[in-house]
Amino acid sequence: MSNEVVRQFKPNLVLVNRRKAVGWESRKRAARELHRVGQQRGIRETPTVEAIEKAMYRHETGRVAVTDPIYRQLYCLAYDAKPHDLFGELTGSAEERPHFTARSHKFLTAFLGAKGAARLRGSAGCTAAPEQWHTCYSTPVEHPEGDCTLYVWPCGSAIFHLVEHIQLSTIAALAAWREVSYGDNIKWAIDYLAPIAPAEDASAVYVLGAQWVVESAWPAELLETALRIMSTPKVLLHRGRAMDDEHLAHAELIEQSLISEGYDHGGIESFGVRGISAGYASWSGVVYHPISAERSLTEAELIACELAIQSMWAYCDAIARQVEQGKDPRVPPEYGWRYLRGARSRLTVSRLRETGQHQAMRRAVLRTCDLMPALDQAIETLRDTDRG
Repeated sequence: MSNEVVRQFKPNLVLVNRRKAVGWESRKRAARELHRVGQQRGIRETPTVEAIEKAMYRHETGRVAVTDPIYRQLYCLAYDAKPHDLFGELTGSAEERPHFTARSHKFLTAFLGAKGAARLRGSAGCTAAPEQWHTCYSTPVEHPEGDCTLYVWPCGSAIFHLVEHIQLSTIAALAAWREVSYGDNIKWAIDYLAPIAPAEDASAVYVLGAQWVVESAWPAELLETALRIMSTPKVLLHRGRAMDDEHLAHAELIEQSLISEGYDHGGIESFGVRGISAGYASWSGVVYHPISAERSLTEAELIACELAIQSMWAYCDAIARQVEQGKDPRVPPEYGWRYLRGARSRLTVSRLRETGQHQAMRRAVLRTCDLMPALDQAIETLRDTDRG
C-alpha cells in the first residue's frame, strides 16, 4: 500500500484538478466513480467506496504518495490519463516518459585578484578570447563531467564555463542534479585554482546555470510554463532536505502541480519572441529554447552575455566584501572606477547593430541578476577612495 510521507504535506493538486475537471466536486462522488470503474473493468481487488474515499483524501492532501498499483490503475482509468501525467517519475518506464534534451551551461565563477589572474593566465596558457564583451583570455581545460573552457579577466575574475549534455524526463530531475552537482563543481574549481592562484574568498565561489533546451518534452501550450519552472528550479525542492528518492518524488509531484497551475513568478523575465524562441531569466539562472534556429539567438550570444555579466559580478562582489569589512578597497589603478564605468557602458548601452532579441536578452539578464546596484556602488566607492 501507499507509504506515509512524514514530512511537510504538499497537496497533490494534479489529482485534485483532474477530479474537478471531470465534474466530481466531492471525494465521495469520485470514490463511487472509481469503484464503478474498477467493477466494470473486472478489477477484483477494487477497494470499497469508503476505502477509496479515505485513500483519495490521503493522496490529494499529500499525506501519502500514490504507490499502490490498484489506486494508480483506478486513477488512470477514471481520469483517462497516463501514469506520467498524474504521478511523474513515480510510475511508468523511462521509455514511456517524454524527455527533454538540453545543454547545461555552468559558469563556475571566482575572484583571484589581478595578480592571481595574471599567474593563472600564464600558467594555463590562455590566449585572447574572441567575440567577448570585455577583454579576457581563455583556454580549454580538462573536466571530468564535460567540455570546459577557462576564461580569465585582467581585473581578477575567472570563470570555468562547463558544458554538459543532459536528457531528462522531469524538471525535478534537473533540479536535483543541479543541487547535487553544484557543490561538486565548486569544489573542483577551488581545487583547480588552489596551487596556481587561489580564490581570494573560497566561500564566494559560485555557479550560475543556463539551460539551452534543444528538444522540448512538453506540448506547445505547456512549454512556456515548463521553462519558467526550469528557470527557477529550486521552487521544486525543500530547503535543507537531503536529496533522496523521496525528495525527488515529491519534487516531481510539485512540478506536475505547478505546470497544471500555469506557474509564474514576479522575479522571472521573458525575452523570447513568439514563434521564434522562448527564453526566461531569473535570479537562479537562464533558460532558452530556440523554436526557429535560423531566426533565434545563438548559443554563443547567450554565453558571451553571461560571461560578461558574471565576470563583473565577481569583481563587484570582491570590492563590496572589502567595504563591508571596513576597508578601502585595494585595486590596481588600471582596473579602478574608470574601468568599471566602461564595463557598465558595455553592459547597458545598446549597440548600433544589436538585434531586438539580443537587446531583450541582455536587459532581462541584467535586471534579474541585480548586478547594476553592485556595479554602481563599486564605481562610487572607487571614486571616493580615488582608485582609478
